[in-house]
Amino acid sequence: MTQTISINDSQRLQLQPLEIPSRLLLGPGPCNAHPAVLQAMNTPPVGHLDPAFLALMDEIQSLLRYAWQTENSLTIAVSGTGSAAMEATIANAVEPGDVVLIGVAGYFGNRLVDMAGRYGADVRTITKPWGQVFSLEELRTALEIHHPAILALVHAETSTGARQPLEGVGELCREFGTLLLLDTVTSLGGVPIFLDAWGVDLAYSCSQKGLGCSPGASPFTMSPRALEKLQKRSTKVANWYLDMNLLGKYWGSERVYHHTAPINLYYGLREALRLIAEEGLANCWQRHQKNVEYLWQGLEEIGLSLHVEREYRLPTLTTVRIPTGVDGKATARQLLTEHGIEIGGGLGELGGQVWRVGLMGFNSRSESVDRLIAALQQVLPKQ
Repeated sequence: MTQTISINDSQRLQLQPLEIPSRLLLGPGPCNAHPAVLQAMNTPPVGHLDPAFLALMDEIQSLLRYAWQTENSLTIAVSGTGSAAMEATIANAVEPGDVVLIGVAGYFGNRLVDMAGRYGADVRTITKPWGQVFSLEELRTALEIHHPAILALVHAETSTGARQPLEGVGELCREFGTLLLLDTVTSLGGVPIFLDAWGVDLAYSCSQKGLGCSPGASPFTMSPRALEKLQKRSTKVANWYLDMNLLGKYWGSERVYHHTAPINLYYGLREALRLIAEEGLANCWQRHQKNVEYLWQGLEEIGLSLHVEREYRLPTLTTVRIPTGVDGKATARQLLTEHGIEIGGGLGELGGQVWRVGLMGFNSRSESVDRLIAALQQVLPKQ
């Protein structure tokens, strides 16, 4: 008879009931979920083809269209994190040899470059210093030079806290016969977005930031122009799991089995979207802007400066310059261990230079700001 492997003493400690410390999540994501969202995720699951679950999928699609301000028929939640939704846009829109122009002004522009290259794109880039944005004139010049099939921009660059203006970009892309792809990971739910009015053809986001849910159910949408390109492909979508030809049959009227959806995460996403609709999208945007201005004021009053020009700052994420002589990592560690507050450090070119403070979803409240400022006033003098 085969002998089973026994559990040692250190492993027995892992058999205790789960205990996780309470944190105020003011980093770049995830944020704390609304109690109603947590309760929804605790609802007993049904089957992923149960009529009740299929009806919930329809509700998610409708609510996502509202949040994004689009009428795109193919608007779904990808079963995966925001990076999976990002890859879904590339996988479905890019064929080998397509010229893809990517605006790089931060870490996630570079991630788009990496992904597009893996799918055989002829990748071209236009760059700006981290924390700056592209002007319409700069984008026009780049389109005139490269004539890309796709222009990819990051609306809300999570690494810098900068918001890319979109007015006029969609019209420019149509002038050149180019699809416009937009990263809205740190903007959906907290920053004004008008996908259809802006002429955006492909967009993706995540569930754990402005929507205030747990990660793992990530919004994705394609315009009719993008769907036409998908349908005219001469090659199969290289990623089976993210192929919208297949996923569209699960989320559409055919209801063809594709994968076992993360049912409880979709419960939470539906509730998070319902809360935004109940508050009203414009009210939600205004709340984020009001509270971030309160944050900026509080940070400046205690002597801290901000990295991005005020005109282009995100209401969901703020980059704060680490003062000379202050150990940024030690400060963040003290905030976490002594005050139960998480903030993020800098990524890439801004590593060691900034903290990233998120004020998203349920956490976009004046109480969150007051608690952070009070904690910083205690921690910074020690540094």
